[in-house]
Amino acid sequence: MIDKELLEILACPVDKGDIIYDEENQKLICQKCGRRYPIRDGIPIMLVDEAEMPDKQNDSETS
Repeated sequence: MIDKELLEILACPVDKGDIIYDEENQKLICQKCGRRYPIRDGIPIMLVDEAEMPDKQNDSETS
């Protein structure tokens, strides 16, 4: 579990967007850009290189 006070001060390093906690998948998700940052051993890994990019829903619609 991530401390609520920590969640309040964390922001996405890319766009400074607010972060929400996905407890089930142990990820922090930027509400602005959708990047998903992993949590390992209870420590948020807020590095751009470690983030998962959001799924692109429109890719299949362009064909």
